[in-house]
Amino acid sequence: MNAPATIGTKIGIGTPLSRVDGPDKVTGRAKYAAEYHVPDLLYGVAVVSRIARGRITAIDEDEARSVPGVLDIVTHRNRPKQAWLDRSWRDELSIPGDPFRAFADDEIQFAGQPVALVVAETFEAARFAAGLVRVSYEEKPHNIDFETSLAERFLPSKLNRRNTFHPPKNRGDADEAYASASKRTEGRYQLAPEHHNPMEMHASTVEWHGDGTITVYDKVQGSQNTQAYLASAFKLGEKNVRVVNAYVGGGFGSGLRPQWQVQLATMAAIHLERSVRVVMTRQQMFTHGHRPECVYDIKLGAEDGGQLTAMIHSATTSTSRFENNMEDIVTWGMMNYACPNASGEYAIAPRDTYTSADMRAPGAATGMALFEIAIDEMAYAANVDPLEMRLVNYSDIDAMNETPYTSKALREAYHEGAARFGWDKRSPEPRSMKEGRELIGWGVATGMWDAQFTKHSASARLTPNGKLVVSCATSDIGTGTYTMMTQVAADTLGIPVGDITARLGDSDLPAAPVQGGSWVAASAGAAVQLACQGVAKKLLDAANKLDGKPLHGANSIEDLIFEDGRIGLKNDIHSSVGIAEIMQAAGLDAIEVEETAKPGLSDMASMMRKSRNTHSAVFVEVRVDEELDQVRVTRVVNAVAAGRIINPKTARSQILGGVVMGIGMALHEETLADKTLGKWMNHNLAEYHVPAHADIADIDVIFVKEVDEEVSPLGVKGLGEIGIVGTAAAVANAIYHATGKRVRSLPVTIDKLLALD
Repeated sequence: MNAPATIGTKIGIGTPLSRVDGPDKVTGRAKYAAEYHVPDLLYGVAVVSRIARGRITAIDEDEARSVPGVLDIVTHRNRPKQAWLDRSWRDELSIPGDPFRAFADDEIQFAGQPVALVVAETFEAARFAAGLVRVSYEEKPHNIDFETSLAERFLPSKLNRRNTFHPPKNRGDADEAYASASKRTEGRYQLAPEHHNPMEMHASTVEWHGDGTITVYDKVQGSQNTQAYLASAFKLGEKNVRVVNAYVGGGFGSGLRPQWQVQLATMAAIHLERSVRVVMTRQQMFTHGHRPECVYDIKLGAEDGGQLTAMIHSATTSTSRFENNMEDIVTWGMMNYACPNASGEYAIAPRDTYTSADMRAPGAATGMALFEIAIDEMAYAANVDPLEMRLVNYSDIDAMNETPYTSKALREAYHEGAARFGWDKRSPEPRSMKEGRELIGWGVATGMWDAQFTKHSASARLTPNGKLVVSCATSDIGTGTYTMMTQVAADTLGIPVGDITARLGDSDLPAAPVQGGSWVAASAGAAVQLACQGVAKKLLDAANKLDGKPLHGANSIEDLIFEDGRIGLKNDIHSSVGIAEIMQAAGLDAIEVEETAKPGLSDMASMMRKSRNTHSAVFVEVRVDEELDQVRVTRVVNAVAAGRIINPKTARSQILGGVVMGIGMALHEETLADKTLGKWMNHNLAEYHVPAHADIADIDVIFVKEVDEEVSPLGVKGLGEIGIVGTAAAVANAIYHATGKRVRSLPVTIDKLLALD
């Protein structure tokens, strides 16, 4: 085995690699839930309730059943048997209350609730027949209005099992400090409800195999979560259910929990013993999870120089009547700012809708945005530059929990972002910057999110030709997980990217929880690294048994360098051996290793002693038409401190997406309620506004250098959600600087600005 003189440079962690799954997506080879070819497939179209609360009194199916091609109509009257107890319907992310069960009985709990499923040989026949089903109801009084629901606000005695809600920890005497403060501000800040509208609508294709097993192609963020859910709810047994979600056309939290279309498709498949596909319409996408509406009362007290002396928080968000969805709203400001006196309280208010749900940076995107507007308001009241206000009240520790951070480079983010943006050229007075008929405003806000590390397993399989397959059941919801897994494997074993295949999105693969919380790169990446290190150890063992012992002197893989598909000695870069050569000479058919990455006892202890978060500083420029109050966001600089960056290219893409979504929160997105009908009024993309290309200008992303050896084995903190946190507040603050008009309700629409003239 002859060795080359040197080993070249490998593509690994830190390389701006283009997405390895890109070619499959742009050519159409990538299959989504409603695109799999399944023989003998039937199509189901849901009929949904037109009332918000009551019960079904009759269903007239005769005309619908007469349509050629219609096989059956499934309702609560003829559905197959299913689990009775609520606990059988709980999934990995279940919350307190009663999980929604389609066709459980004749009760209607929200407008748009599925009440029947028409199943036909073609989609067109099913859709036409669904329009012919006539459902009669007995209506009951309902309420969809959030302001009205505040009269019923409460804090559940049983908090979320998944521990996403952390009760605030008060400190000092906030009421007394506020009463004696030199500067005081008080306001009610609000966020409208926002509905999930990813490109791919929720869809499920259930393939009936005829032997008691099914394969479900589902739009979901966790294949094994859906597998366990369906196996339990329909008494199928996990070994009989396989769930595939190899490609997901946008998640953002909408697919964290199984949605009702997978219930319907599975019911129909069991009932008819045929394969069935059910796809939500765009309007039906407004009948499930959404970012909860929020009202947030904030009082701030400060000294003349802007030093905070009192923070008083009180927030309420919306939920359904059958489940208690809770988010961390008031804790973010209490953690981030040094203030000796702080109090917070939080409650939820029920109304007759589907349960609100996680949506990109749940809790933080809402709570941090509204609190950052209040901080900006105090800065002006104290006559302090808004950036200086944040620096004056900077806390090196988690001020609420009184714990140090594993790392916090927010101060550096402020400085680097301000320098790139040119903040020092800002004129401090509102309405003091203008060009032509446009008022120019500059705003700043802080972002903060969790840096989580969760249990994941992964396998690595190496073949004699030097090809490597790494596998994990985790999902790629557009975040670049395929690429991340490939890069970590390439970095660990030095195998060229083109020789590595990443497999994911399949319940048959090594265990992983749902993809969410920005934890996948840190967690699945660590599992892939462990599995590849296991392969490396076996390669070293095999090499040391070969004639000539090409890696003689290496006692562990730490003594080796892996590059270009070769293994060399760190202390002798002129000597190396090819991985394929080792495999073939040792007569190995394959090397396969599965490993699990999870927090150890020391990690768990560290989690108790230290806070783990990502941070950002967002700077925004807006231009506002002085007469029309039309707002344009013309420039954004987002400086992010998120530990080690695996791929600067896909990481930047994540922040860009978060910023765009934050601009939507600031200026566009809101779901409007019809109080009389109990329905969402603008349940389509013609009237539910999201940013378009014309709304987005220059977005500059900075990754602040931040070394963190505690937060995860790779030093990775996660990027999927930090990009949105604080962005909406920076836009709103820039609008105030431009116009002198303080709007405390998001989105900031033209009518709200005109009303302040």
